[in-house]
Amino acid sequence: MNSSYMKLIDNLKYLKLNQIITHLDETIDFMNKNNLSFTDALFKLTDYEIDMKEINMIRSMVKVAAFPHLKEVKDFDFSFQPSINKEQILDFTTLRFIEQKENIVFLGSSGVGKTHLATSIGIAAAKKRTSTYFIKCNDLLLNLKKAKLENRLERRLKHYARYKLLIIDEIGYLPIDEDDAKLFFQLINMRYENKSTIFITNANFKSWGDIFQDPKIANAILDRILHHATVINIVGDSYRLKDHIQKEHKS
Repeated sequence: MNSSYMKLIDNLKYLKLNQIITHLDETIDFMNKNNLSFTDALFKLTDYEIDMKEINMIRSMVKVAAFPHLKEVKDFDFSFQPSINKEQILDFTTLRFIEQKENIVFLGSSGVGKTHLATSIGIAAAKKRTSTYFIKCNDLLLNLKKAKLENRLERRLKHYARYKLLIIDEIGYLPIDEDDAKLFFQLINMRYENKSTIFITNANFKSWGDIFQDPKIANAILDRILHHATVINIVGDSYRLKDHIQKEHKS
């Protein structure tokens, strides 16, 4: 093997262009057999490198988003939940709603697939390099409360406000005191008409006054959430019990 080839490999290793190293021999062979120009060969090799960088970027975006699982739309059984419009969910994965700074609210009882669908939209966003973050409502409020005690609330609010898509899960699962309700309002107000948020809740909107322990704040929050929002009300059996229910029908 000639010395210039080995020096090229060393240079590529130093530059960490691992995909070019992997595909170098086959590209040289292809170049020689098909009278490929040097420019065409280089273009082919750099394409391999860019493709891998794109894959790694997507993996990184998905990891940073802190999804509870990596379930996508293709993994959802729409036949089990006929109340859900599949075409509408697929439209959400185009991220048109993010461009229009609209919200989505998934409403329904426990286990019907709200989190799965919200996460699948979030994964679609992260894969398209849209800054996305998933958090449970209680964890969000704990983080904001801690930041307030440490005199860095504004910075923390800005942190959550900057994501193009924020997914807030389990709203209404635990009661929210008046101070926490005000913190929640501040965040919703910062994101209002600026960024898109997906809200996941098992509580109908009439009960939000009780959840937030202040009807005025609850109404102010709902006004901002629902002003530019699509509400997906899922009515059906628990998706988690799907296999169990199907076995019962068969027996």
